[in-house]
Amino acid sequence: MHDAARDLADHDRMAVGRTLAEAEQLPLWQPTGLDAPEVSPELPCLIAQDVLEPVLRAAAQDAGADVRFGTTLTGFEQHADGLVADLDGTSSRASCLVAADGARSGVREMLAIGRSGRGAVGGPSVNVYFRADLAETVRGREFNLCRIEHPDAPGALASVDGRFRWVFMTGGGHTDRDWPTVRRTALGVPAPDLEVLSVLPWQAEMLVADRYSAGRVHLVGDAAHVMPPFAAMGANTGISDAHELGGKLAAVSGGAAAPALLDSYDAERRPAGWFAADQSARRTLDLGGQGTTDPDLAHPFVLAAGGFQYLDGALCHPVRDVEPVQEFTPAGRVGTRVPHRWLGDARTLSTLDLGGPDWALLVAGDPRPWTTGGLPVHRLDADFLPAGTALLLRPDDIVAWRGTDVTAPARLRDELSRGVPRVG
Repeated sequence: MHDAARDLADHDRMAVGRTLAEAEQLPLWQPTGLDAPEVSPELPCLIAQDVLEPVLRAAAQDAGADVRFGTTLTGFEQHADGLVADLDGTSSRASCLVAADGARSGVREMLAIGRSGRGAVGGPSVNVYFRADLAETVRGREFNLCRIEHPDAPGALASVDGRFRWVFMTGGGHTDRDWPTVRRTALGVPAPDLEVLSVLPWQAEMLVADRYSAGRVHLVGDAAHVMPPFAAMGANTGISDAHELGGKLAAVSGGAAAPALLDSYDAERRPAGWFAADQSARRTLDLGGQGTTDPDLAHPFVLAAGGFQYLDGALCHPVRDVEPVQEFTPAGRVGTRVPHRWLGDARTLSTLDLGGPDWALLVAGDPRPWTTGGLPVHRLDADFLPAGTALLLRPDDIVAWRGTDVTAPARLRDELSRGVPRVG
C-alpha cells in the first residue's frame, strides 16, 4: 500500500486560500502535552480508492480467492446447513454471505433491514472529478485537502494523485454549471489542459443498519453504515468490520470457535459503526464555524486509532472500566484495542504485533505462572499494565479480559469462543 501510495506520500497537510494559487499549508495538528502516546506503529497512508483496490485484489488472489467481475447476486436462500446464492442464474453454496455491496445494498434490502440515524447531514453537494497538471502550482504546498474560499467558486479541492487527478467538492447540488470556468476560478491559474471527467451530485448522510447480521448473512462497510466524509472514517470503519468478521468466520470455519461466536459481530460492530458515523456527522456540522464546539466530539486520535470500546460481545468485563473518548488515554481496558507501545530500542516491534492470528496473553512481570492452558504468553512491561496483571488478547487485537487470576485466561478463551458473552 505504501508503494502504491508513493505519489501522495508528502500530501499530509491541509491548506486554505482564496484560490489554489494563493493557498497556504496549515500546520500539522499536534496533541497537547509532552506525554501524549503514539497512535500506531504505522504512519498514515493517503491512498485513492481506485489505487488501493487493485492492491487488495492482488492480495486476495494470492491468498486463493476466486475474484469475479461482471457477476450479479440475484438472490439467496438460507438453510440449516448453509446458504445457496444465485449468481447470474448459477447456484453457489456457501457457509455464509458477506454483504459488502455498498450504501444501496441489495442484500440489505432483500433482508428488509432498516436503517436509523440523522439522515441527511448538511445540504446537497457536487463532486467534480477533473484532470489537470498542477504539479508546479502545488509544489512546496502539497496537501490532502485544500479549502477554497473564492466567493464565485467556494469548496474543497482533494488530491487524488498529487499532480494530475483532482476532485473539487462544492455545495448546491447543481450539475449544469460551466465547470471548466468554475474550476479555473477556484484554481487561480489558466490550467489549459483541464479536462472535466465526471460530475457527481451527492448528499452526505448518517445512517446505520438496524442489524448487522441476519442468520448466515452479515453486512460490512457502507452496506452497514454510511457517514459524511471525515478523515476516511467510512473506509476505515468498513475495514475494521471486515477485520473482525473475517477473524470470527475463520475461527468458526476452522473449528476453533462455535457458530454462536458470530452473534457477537452485531453486538460489537453496530455500536462501533454508530459511533463512527455520529462522530463524522458531528465533525461535519462543526465545520460550519458557528463559534461553538460540540462537547461530545471525540479526540482526533481516538477516531484515528479506532478507539471505540466494545461493552458487549465476546468479552469479559469483571469491572466496567469505561474508555474516555474526549481524551486519548489508551490503557488496555477490556473491549479496546491493545495500546501501541514500541518493544525494544530498535522500534521495529509493537505491542500490536503480539496479537494474532490466534489468542495471546500479555503479562506484566514474571510470565511463568501463566504458561498453562496452551496460550502464547508474552511478557509486557508497559506503563499501562501493573505488575502481575495480564491481558487476554483476541486475534483481532481486542482486549477480551484483564486481571490477575492465572487460572482464568484459558477458560475464558474457550467460553468466549463458544459464544458465551460477558463472562463475570
